[in-house]
Order: sequence, then C-alpha cells, then structure tokens
Amino acid sequence: MSILNKPFNTTYNTAPFSKIKTEDYLPAFKKGIEKAKAEIDTIVNNTETPTFKNTIDALDYSGEELDRISSIFFNLNSAETNDEIQKIAQEVSPLLSDFSNDITLNEDLFKRVKAVYNSKSNLELTTEQETLLDKKYKGFSRNGANLSDHKKEKLRAIDKELSQLKLKFGEHILAETNTYEMHLMNEAEVSGLPDGAKEAAKQLAESKGKEGWLITLDYPSYIPFMTYADNRELREKLSKAFGSKGFKNDDLDNQAIVLKIAQLRFERAQLLGYKTHAHFVLEERMAETPEKVNTFLNELLDKAKPAAKEEFKKLENFAKDLDNIDQLQKWDSGYYSEKLKQKLFSLDDEQLKPYFKLENVIDGAFTVAQKLFGLQFEEIDTIDKYHDDVLTYKVTDSEGELVSVFYADFFPRAGKRNGAWMTSYKPQMVKNGVNERPHVSIVCNFTKPTKSKPSLLTFNEVTTLFHEFGHALHGMLANTTYPSLSGTSVYWDFVELPSQILENWCYEEETLKLFATHYETGEVIPMELIEKIKTSSTFHEGMQTLRQLSFGLLDMSWHGVDPSNISKVKAHEVKAFGATRLYPDVAENCMSTAFAHIFQGGYSSGYYSYKWAEVLDADAFEYFKEEGVFNKTVADKFKTYVLSQGGTENPMTLYKKFRGQEPKPEALLRRAGLLK
Repeated sequence: MSILNKPFNTTYNTAPFSKIKTEDYLPAFKKGIEKAKAEIDTIVNNTETPTFKNTIDALDYSGEELDRISSIFFNLNSAETNDEIQKIAQEVSPLLSDFSNDITLNEDLFKRVKAVYNSKSNLELTTEQETLLDKKYKGFSRNGANLSDHKKEKLRAIDKELSQLKLKFGEHILAETNTYEMHLMNEAEVSGLPDGAKEAAKQLAESKGKEGWLITLDYPSYIPFMTYADNRELREKLSKAFGSKGFKNDDLDNQAIVLKIAQLRFERAQLLGYKTHAHFVLEERMAETPEKVNTFLNELLDKAKPAAKEEFKKLENFAKDLDNIDQLQKWDSGYYSEKLKQKLFSLDDEQLKPYFKLENVIDGAFTVAQKLFGLQFEEIDTIDKYHDDVLTYKVTDSEGELVSVFYADFFPRAGKRNGAWMTSYKPQMVKNGVNERPHVSIVCNFTKPTKSKPSLLTFNEVTTLFHEFGHALHGMLANTTYPSLSGTSVYWDFVELPSQILENWCYEEETLKLFATHYETGEVIPMELIEKIKTSSTFHEGMQTLRQLSFGLLDMSWHGVDPSNISKVKAHEVKAFGATRLYPDVAENCMSTAFAHIFQGGYSSGYYSYKWAEVLDADAFEYFKEEGVFNKTVADKFKTYVLSQGGTENPMTLYKKFRGQEPKPEALLRRAGLLK
C-alpha cells in the first residue's frame, strides 16, 4: 500500500513529502477512489430512514483520504512539477472526473439527499447545517442528478474531456514559459536594467553555462525588463514572446483548446437547463446573473474610461517629448509609465526595494496578523517540505494553541508555474469532537537572492505577498464544523475580500514603520517615501481599472454567450476588447490562449470577482480607517464574521454582520481617485 493511503504519523499530521515517490501517486489515487466509493456505498446501503447525520453529515466527511492525496498531488503539479507528474495528472484527472460523476449521478444517493432536503422544514438545523444541506442538494441537481440516463452519460463524457483539456492548456503554457530564453551578449542590450535584475540575468546565464545575460518569461525576469530596458526593439521582442504563448500554430498551440473548452462548457450548461455557462456559474455567486455582472463591469467602465483616456494621452505626450515616440505600443507601457511615475513622484521601485527585504516583509505580514488577530508565527524545521526553498511555520493563538501549519514558497523554478496563489494541504474541520487545524500554503515568484543582494521586493511584490497572506489567514482562521464549508470554500466573488483588504495595510505609515527598514543600514523607510507611495497609489488607476475590466469582459464574452459561432479566437478577442482598448492591437499576440485563470483555473465566469471584491475591500477598509487600522474591535468583528465563518452563511449576510450595511461602490471610486 502506498504511503499516501496510510496514516502519516508525522508532526501535526503534515504531508511526508520526502518519503513520497512519484510512482506512489497513481496507486494511491486508485486506492483512495476505491475507499471513497466504499464510504459512499455505506451511506447508500444504509437501511435506516435518511437523516441529516447518516446522509448529509456522512457525505461531507467521506473521501477525506482521497481529498488529501489530491491536494498534495495537484499542489505539487503547480509548484514542483515534472514530466512524470504531468503524465500522472493526465491519467488521474479522468479517473477523478468519473468518480465525481459517480457521486453526483448516483440516483440512490440523490434520493437520500432529496429526502432529507424535502423534510428540512421539520429538522432543527443550525445555520451551518442548513447551508450544507442546500449545498449538497444543489451539488447533485446542478451536476445532472435530475437528468435522464442518456443525458447523464453525455455529461460524464463532457466532464472527462474538460478535465483533460484544462490540464493540456496549462502544460502548453508552462512549456512555452520554460523553453523561451532571450540570450543577450552585449552590455548595451541590458542598458537601463537595475543592478539586481542584471545580476540575476547574469547568474541565470552562468547556471546554464552561458556568457552574457538570460531573460526569460518568468515574472521576476520579464517584468523588470519590460519596465526598465532602454532597448525598445528587445522590449518588443520579449513582449511578443510573452503575449503569443499558446498562439503560434505549433504543438503548444491553445486556440483549438480554447474553442473546445468554451463549447463544452456551453453544452454542459444547456444540458443542465441553463442558458449559458455563466448563468450556471453565477447562480452560486453574490453577483447571481451574467446581466448583473455585465452591468457592474460596464458601470465601472463608464466611470474609469474618461480617466484612463486622459492618463493614456498624458503618457503618449510624455513618450513623444522624451523619445519622439509617435505611437505608443504595449511594450512601451511599463517603461514609460515607470519613467513618468519617477518624474511626477520622484519615486521608483529601485528606490523602494532596499526597504523591502523579503524576510522583513514576511515579518511585517506576521506582525500585522499578530496585532489584528493575535496570531504568533514560529519557524520550525520539524516538518517535511517539498523543496528546500519552502519555509515552514507553526501558527498559534494568544493561548499558545495550534491554529495552523503554514508553508511559504517564494522563488521561481522550472517546475513551478508563474504567478502567486494560496492553497491548502489539509482543511479545517471538527471531526469526532476534535477541531482539526488546517495546513495552508502560499506560493509566489519573487526575485531570488543573488551573490551580492538578498531578495528585495518591488512594492507590487509586497502587496502580492500581503494579498496571498490574506487568503492564507482566511484558511488559517477557519472555524467551521464541515470541511466543504471551511476556510476559502466561499462564493467565488467573496473569496478575494480577505486577500484584497490586507493589501491596504501596505500603504499605511503605521504598518510600514513596523517592517520597512533598509537592508544595509537598518534605517526605517523615510516619511517622504511613505507619502510618495500613498500619493502615487492612484497613478494610472484609470488605465489599471480598464485593464482589469477588459479581462472580466473577455471572460464573459466566452462564457456568457453561445460560443458555437466563434471560429477564430483572436477575432473574437479583438471584438471583446473593443470598449477597453487603448493600445494598438498586436497581431502576433492573443490573451485567451494563455488566460489560465479562466481556461485552466477556476475563474471561468468569475474574473469580474476581483473588481467585485475590491468594492467590498474598499468599503470594509474604510471601516478600519474610521476606527483605526489596528482597531481590535473592528478586527475581531472581521475575524468573527468573515475570516472564521467560511461558507457557512450567505456572504452578504456575513458582510452586513461585520459592517452593519451593504458595501458601497463609492468607497472604491474614492480610493482609486476616480470620484471627481
């Protein structure tokens, strides 16, 4: 039997990474599925009348071993993958898809769930139990339990194909990212690059036995080059390489995959009685309908567009005056924005980075969590890690009780996808009277330390770390009974509230003074720099808002319509971007073919939620500002009604319990400087 199918017998029941061999996964999955099926059979074959306890309760705790194996395996497939793991993922995904369908299409199981659901008015259930019952019933009805046998088979086939297509989509992007290198031999070609970025590029070249500098599509390499490199032709080359991922009509092309995923999602929704995939998804969101989402996005677009156009015009004039640029292109965006920002605010990332040594920023995030929620973080080396770069912590409360195990993984490497995310290796739940504490992880891609410098973060990376740490707190402070309602298991357009609100502390003097100290001198960040951070925080907010809205509108254009008539990915995208376009289109580039959030991750019909959650977080943070950013009463309310409750109640109900009112969009517009 695989190590993954036995009790771990490790400190805090943590994953025994170093003892797991790649060949353990497939047999472990098969055994886990077998065991989970047996647990379902026990529920179905129970001759007693269906009750909440013997059906709904039992169903939520079933498959625990399989869930644990899945979380370990798929987290590693994102953070530390290789060809073997990717191959296993392709093999395992259809098995899991089949198993999931075996549950939701199990008529006898659904009959029991339905019997409990139909008698709910006679049951004395807690709010959490009511939510769970509702969720379990909808889990069946929304996934085909009421369909005829013929339609159920069709649904199974669609789900299996979708699971494989999504994996293939991600593999193509990772392969494109890993294979591209821009090898520079001439000092003039790296002109403008900060010393740290230059040194990192040189070290990367050396590590591959090459002279000169290597620039890649990994964010810590790509973004500094696009922001600082003086050579416009090289910026264009890199920008086109980045923007053409999955769009080269080669073996790694994603165009057919995008069209197929959109079509299959539409067919699936129709099969289940929904107009489109977005109608299906949004039924279980705060936003409720595609119409509401489109109205929300377009109202923000109306408010942001005048500001964005004005900002763009100023940027165009600035580039023309500075370098006689006639037509601003996408590869000019970061470069001239940074130059203009330096001119307007005498502020640039290179000035700030010495104050944001990674270790200090981590301590800063921990201190904020301690001041707000009474948490203590202690680095420990008694638990296993999946890579040497990973940091491991024990998190305790003010009584010294274990709150969570916390993993943090900060640097890019070949087996790790780009971006930043939070995930979990073990959920929180109350089982057999014991409050099982969660194992939470955040994964980022920051600049690695070099021979001469520690890892120094840009301010944008500081907010990214706080953002993911906000998600982590949502996972760590979970305090619910049932695993499927715990932590970040909330409506998708509510899940970004804890992460986005935490970013606000990065702009506060009270917070920055806690951790922003110069890595060489120990000097606390000067007040004038704090002021500049605050005044520059709304710089190009109109353009940034337009960019976010364009992604949300693109998502809805794929999922809120019948995609049957879409034959060309690029042509469809150009049309979807029409209302938000500022820069000329680049024929060689396509966003959709690398839009992993919606075609690989779980954000399909949900990308709008970043902006939706910004409305929530701006409104919520105004409450903190009114009472004091470290006000214990407000923090306790946020912990009690938002962070600990998971998905136990409707998110708007929870929000109103915290805030005393519904969120007002004006708070976001005020913060963004878009309210005149």
